[in-house]
Amino acid sequence: MEEEKFMDSRLVLRYSIREALGLVGMAVALFWSAGKVLWWPAWGALAVMAAWTAATAVIIYRYNPQLLRERLGPRQGARGWDAAIVSSLGLVTLARYIVAGLDERYGWSGDFPSAAQIAALLVCALGYAVFTWATYSNAYFSQIVRIQSERGHAVVSGGPYRWVRHPAYAGAILYELAVSILLASWWSLAISALSAGLLVLRTALEDRFLMRELDAYSEYAGRVRYRLLPGVW
Repeated sequence: MEEEKFMDSRLVLRYSIREALGLVGMAVALFWSAGKVLWWPAWGALAVMAAWTAATAVIIYRYNPQLLRERLGPRQGARGWDAAIVSSLGLVTLARYIVAGLDERYGWSGDFPSAAQIAALLVCALGYAVFTWATYSNAYFSQIVRIQSERGHAVVSGGPYRWVRHPAYAGAILYELAVSILLASWWSLAISALSAGLLVLRTALEDRFLMRELDAYSEYAGRVRYRLLPGVW
């Protein structure tokens, strides 16, 4: 029992360090490229990400602690296309924040109405609230696309999965498109559109994979027809 608690503590520490480094990297990309730290939209975006990171950590540790090992363990069973998309998303995200900071420094996009930025901040928060709800509802919420047969992987149909088959991606796309408006950068919005496109591609490929590999998923897809947006797709 003591050894198990020690292992859990080490996993929590590793997870906390990884997530904290992600936030630090985001902050450096934004503030270094902007050449200043007194930039409220950047702090707003960081606050959304910090809140999402903290909420996800609480959900995983309190309700789905087995996900710690899943998320920090060896990436066994990962698909090549999934690794490529995830790597591309990381690079595109970094580029988006750097371009937004440079836009703020040099004023490429001109003035943005504050009301639009505030509305975008709310949409960012909504997007990651949906993402967090999906994490809470899905005990198999891995960061890679694979069948977790060792954990009895089964179809999840509760929470937001009642309405769309991939609610976390839907929430992430909301954030991706809104954060560039929050940061007042049309140039970074073009990069965010690429991120959203990659997420749509990952949704399509993951859905096809689950149809083929996960028992009862095709039956679930017959009940919940839409992948991301009810009535559209």
